[in-house]
Amino acid sequence: MDGRFDAILGPVPVGEPRPAGIPGLALQGPDASGRPAETGESSFLRAVVQRVRAASVEVGGRITGRIGPGLVLLLGIRKGDGDTEIRYLAEKVLDLRIFPDEKHSMNRSIRETGGEVLLVSQFTLYGDARKGRRPSFDEAEEPGRARAVYSEFANYMKSRGHEPREGVFGEHMLLTLENDGPVTILLDSEKVL
Repeated sequence: MDGRFDAILGPVPVGEPRPAGIPGLALQGPDASGRPAETGESSFLRAVVQRVRAASVEVGGRITGRIGPGLVLLLGIRKGDGDTEIRYLAEKVLDLRIFPDEKHSMNRSIRETGGEVLLVSQFTLYGDARKGRRPSFDEAEEPGRARAVYSEFANYMKSRGHEPREGVFGEHMLLTLENDGPVTILLDSEKVL
């Protein structure tokens, strides 16, 4: 087939539009494995996904997002993250089979259960505490660009039928949740975790 390869959608025919992206955030396309092409430095979104019975996020005494059964998604953005990482990780989250089927086996995704998603930005997922006792956040993206990547991630989830409830980017938040299981999964767009 003439066209290009999309990391999530597979072969894309010539003339078919690519999902909207972030101006200025385009990275090199994926290689044959669907992973971003090597650019000399690794770049990947990082997420903590928790299956919950209920969750809410509060900012300044006001609840900004609340969900029933579904997923809490803590999203860390690293320098250089963009469209390829957004699509890969969002699709991975939506297809992650961590909800029980009728035999109580983890065999259903959030798409199948119709559950909700609470999305919370968390730059501290890039905290590096290998040296000393105070974490370094040098690998975390700078706030202005991280906000753009976070917004694009939320928009992509919405375009795929799962509009997330959200915290407030860059604000101090109080997250309350009932982890169901408990089930907690670590994900990243480079398949390191």
